[in-house]
Amino acid sequence: MKINLTEIEKRTVSVNQYINSLEQPFRQKFLTRKQTYQLKQEIITQLKKLANKYVIVAFSAEWCKDCTANIPVLALISEATGIDVRIFGGLKKDPLNMEKKWRIPPSPPEVKTFQVNNIPLILLFDREGNEIGRIIENPQEPTLEEELLKVILTKRQ
Repeated sequence: MKINLTEIEKRTVSVNQYINSLEQPFRQKFLTRKQTYQLKQEIITQLKKLANKYVIVAFSAEWCKDCTANIPVLALISEATGIDVRIFGGLKKDPLNMEKKWRIPPSPPEVKTFQVNNIPLILLFDREGNEIGRIIENPQEPTLEEELLKVILTKRQ
């Protein structure tokens, strides 16, 4: 899928803006994870060399434990490498409608565009707006930074 990154940027916030906008105690949980997580520096060094070629777009909700685990790591990766990480936040389930998983609004309409079923949904795009990979809920590699690097290196071959 190819997207307009300029439009996505207008409809999202940076990962740190997202974390800082959360209500307590959610913000504290995200910040604690960010303060305690240790990035794998050898992976970060490799990602840093590729950072200007990619954009990460993620879907998140403050109540989601997988988001609490992974979105703060994206913030650290962004800070350490310079890769742009944009967040669609505030996803809410729709308990009264079994046909639709997400209530729109407050969930962004892009949940339909990107077929979001589970969160966080972490999408990796090249600078032309082509989706090159997605990570659903949790990385399959030992760390999120390793998973991102694997996705990039796999697509570059």
